[in-house]
Amino acid sequence: MSRIGKLPVALPAGVTVTFENGLLTVKGAKGTLTQTIVGDINIKVEGAEAIVEKTSDAVGTNAKHGLYRALLHNMVVGVTQGYTKTLKVNGVGWKVAKQGNKLVMNVGYSHPIEFVEPAGVTLACPTPNEITVTGIDKVLVGQTAADIRTIRIPEPYHGYGIAYSDEVIERKEGKTGGKGKK
Repeated sequence: MSRIGKLPVALPAGVTVTFENGLLTVKGAKGTLTQTIVGDINIKVEGAEAIVEKTSDAVGTNAKHGLYRALLHNMVVGVTQGYTKTLKVNGVGWKVAKQGNKLVMNVGYSHPIEFVEPAGVTLACPTPNEITVTGIDKVLVGQTAADIRTIRIPEPYHGYGIAYSDEVIERKEGKTGGKGKK
């Protein structure tokens, strides 16, 4: 039995959860999210909490039980508070700027890189060396931040690159300049 799946999901005021024909819909102040539910899972709303239940003991139902409870919780947090990921740009002369719905990055290439803002995500540049990705869908915010990071992955020798703000880059020692073996 899933320990995560047993826990009820608290629903703050202003959040409505509906589950019909395998489609879970969560509406809140910041927007609406939907998720398709497959398998022997049922979601009931009782008062100010939602409960995810298994309807059979089929193979894999325990894993889906915990998964869908976690996804429901992430959706409730998304429509009430939203999600934010912050990226830091580290490099000599490197900078980022927002132009319309594009993020223009000068990150050490011979040309600026343009990243188009996906639907459902807001990109911002509070400083020339910082990128903020915000949205209500946790998966979409995380994937967008990961896509931006892959443009210039942090390297361990100088620390140049685009990294998450809370990421620790393990630094490596460079070559010592010895004469080598004879």
